[in-house]
Amino acid sequence: MEFRYLRSFLAIAEELHFGRAAQRLHLAQPSLSQQLQRLERDVGVELVRRSSHEVRLTPAGQAFREEARKLLDQVDRAIAAAHAVASGRAGTLNIGFNFPAGQDVLPAVLAALNAEHPRVQTQLWERRTGPQLEGVQSGELDVGFVYGRPVSPQLSSTELMTVPIVAVVGERHPWAGREEMPMRMLDRQPCLLFRREQSPAMHDAIMGAADRAGVKLTITAEVDDPVATGVLVSARQVIGFASASRAARAPAQGLVAVPLTQPSPSLALHVVWRTEDRTPLVEALLGALAAAGPFEFTWPEQRR
Repeated sequence: MEFRYLRSFLAIAEELHFGRAAQRLHLAQPSLSQQLQRLERDVGVELVRRSSHEVRLTPAGQAFREEARKLLDQVDRAIAAAHAVASGRAGTLNIGFNFPAGQDVLPAVLAALNAEHPRVQTQLWERRTGPQLEGVQSGELDVGFVYGRPVSPQLSSTELMTVPIVAVVGERHPWAGREEMPMRMLDRQPCLLFRREQSPAMHDAIMGAADRAGVKLTITAEVDDPVATGVLVSARQVIGFASASRAARAPAQGLVAVPLTQPSPSLALHVVWRTEDRTPLVEALLGALAAAGPFEFTWPEQRR
């Protein structure tokens, strides 16, 4: 199937007149009719029905029009991105990220990207996994750094590193001095969590570890904002959960991170992009990831 056939079909669909569509495309009307016939042969159904009085789309043509427009939009974006990179003009990458990616991955990756493609601009958006996946699928974000492998066939991903999940308590909490905490100790303890749609992989990792330990978590509140969670944990006798990357900075917020054991929940950090929209700019970022990696979480005291 040739893209010019799709453009011809869309012109017919918008004009609903072969003469005007042919004039718009600078084609002879017989050539336009031939392109439509070839497209319909490729697709295997009738897309346009015409009589001496009218031109209209068939139901199949109406459905095909929406997908054809999306496909051509993607092609146009890919062409524009390729020209931007090839000519040295500035392209812009919209990147979603979570806390571990912002701390342990992106600084080295963006340095590598800038060294290889100095005119490529980046816009960064810190979000939980759920909102990031929505942004990548809608086209608002070009790539995301999320927890867990995405289940949508529209998205592709590469695993970057594994991050432990820890419990977080206030400095005055009875467990603040513990070196570790078996999951079974969370039985009947007041805990803060977040709505599953905000970060499905992290939510499932915490609940799954509790289930394997034979305990049911007592969730006293669902708080979606990590900063608000930290404030509430520092002020109340409740237990929160965080990635080890975020918890490594907990002392500055009046919080204490306690590693969880038996079992120890963890998360895989992935970079994710649209499967059918791997533009040259996305390729440039993936190349920078390969150059800057591999990545591994370590506690701050282990980095000295």
